[in-house]
Amino acid sequence: MDTFDVVVVGGGSAGSAVAGRLAQAGKTVCLLEAGGRNNTVRVKTPGFMPFIPQISNYRFETVPQKGLNGRTGYQPRGRGLGGSSAINAMLYIRGNKWDYDNWEALGCTGWSYDDVLPWFRRSEHNVRGADAYHGADGPLWVSDQTSVNPGSRAFVEAATELQLPRNADFNGAKQEGFGIYQVTQKGGERWSAARAYIEPLRRNRNLDVRIGVTVKRLEIADGRVTGATYLVAGKERTVHARGGVVVSAGAFGSPQVLMLSGIGPADHLRDHGIDVVADRPAVGSDLQDHPDYVSSWESANRDFIGDSLAGTIRMARAILEHRRKRTGIMTTPYAEAGGFWTVTPGAPAPDVQWHFVPAMLEDHGRTKVKGHGFSLHACVLRPESRGTVRLNSADPRDVPAIDPNFLDDERDIAVLRAGVRLSHRIVEAPAMAAYAPKDRYPIDINDDAALDDLIRQRADTVYHPVGSCRMGADDASVVDPKLKARGIEGLWVADASIMPRLVSGNTNAPSIMIGERCAEFVDAALR
Repeated sequence: MDTFDVVVVGGGSAGSAVAGRLAQAGKTVCLLEAGGRNNTVRVKTPGFMPFIPQISNYRFETVPQKGLNGRTGYQPRGRGLGGSSAINAMLYIRGNKWDYDNWEALGCTGWSYDDVLPWFRRSEHNVRGADAYHGADGPLWVSDQTSVNPGSRAFVEAATELQLPRNADFNGAKQEGFGIYQVTQKGGERWSAARAYIEPLRRNRNLDVRIGVTVKRLEIADGRVTGATYLVAGKERTVHARGGVVVSAGAFGSPQVLMLSGIGPADHLRDHGIDVVADRPAVGSDLQDHPDYVSSWESANRDFIGDSLAGTIRMARAILEHRRKRTGIMTTPYAEAGGFWTVTPGAPAPDVQWHFVPAMLEDHGRTKVKGHGFSLHACVLRPESRGTVRLNSADPRDVPAIDPNFLDDERDIAVLRAGVRLSHRIVEAPAMAAYAPKDRYPIDINDDAALDDLIRQRADTVYHPVGSCRMGADDASVVDPKLKARGIEGLWVADASIMPRLVSGNTNAPSIMIGERCAEFVDAALR
């Protein structure tokens, strides 16, 4: 009989940290992951990010979004060890100090900024060295970019020409300003959570990693989770847990696993023929994501990455350079530069984030655009709109029904409108105007109706879903501040789904921090 101290469902950003740290602490751990090892050139080479194979990406789609003129949105999610840290843009951003202080104010005791900072530092191996904000001995490598596109540097310069401050460290004393992002890379390669926490333990007998498995349900007896049943190669198997199970399948996968196990909104579960173990309406609710608009410009300048004969030759040479030396253009995260700024009077922290990409993007990079140019994302950092994750069926192999409910709240489109306008002002500043950019979607940017219509035609996610198994002090929350599930023993949830509010920035580093903390909570509970 397969019995372990802890079973971890999901080997993504948080799950890798949970499983690795618990194994290091002496617990026997079984890690269940639907995908593969993600140990391929296309995954490990940063510049191959647009060409990562489908086997490593769930490529979910949303239900039609009324706030996006009825369009269906795209929701890429990492599949395999490392999860989304194996397919993302590798940006190392934690969010704003205010975010975590607000979590504590909402009742999440022990999650203030001062509480979480040591855990960020513990996980981090920053090439700049340790200081009050950063760690240098952790498993997650954080590096400076070494081959920044000239256009990305020009973008930062253009922002300063508008008297917007330059910021060399978005995770330091302040978040406001514009600069070049640090990335989760080591030696010119992507450094996923799996490379940080799982690969170093491959010979550790405490850690049993099982890939290519689909979790069917959690095993629950007398109100306690005792293991998990999964499908592999057409067969059903069960693994048992003496101490408990940590569900870490992400903002879409974690509520799906819970609901398949009878934990969720009772009426919804009954609609799919699932016996109700615990009526928890918050499971799959409170979904939050960053709505994002990508402005795009064409330029004759060949500094930018582009689809042309010269561009193709340049990238072919870059691939060869990276294979030989792990240097050059293929180390790009694409979203090389960006910034944070407040566009709404009275906002407690920056409410818009920008990602500058030295290439023209269309439909998340899935549609090729001829020529050269650049793109500028603007996203709403603390959206008011709320959505849901629900089951499409009781089959664990079926995709969940994802409804971010983008731009449902008028406050969100007001913030995005202001962010897009500032995008255009920055591009009109001298440093960017020197590239003679041609707007690919020209409208009267000062016409609210025209801009709103363009936003609703083209906006979508910037890949940061959270909140679907939210943490809180209230009885309605899915997990308590130690990430233990309410109403069920032997069950924890650890990933972005537990965030009570979306952080003001990218979500990978916070997810890893959540995994680190969960390992400590579980280890303490099982001592």
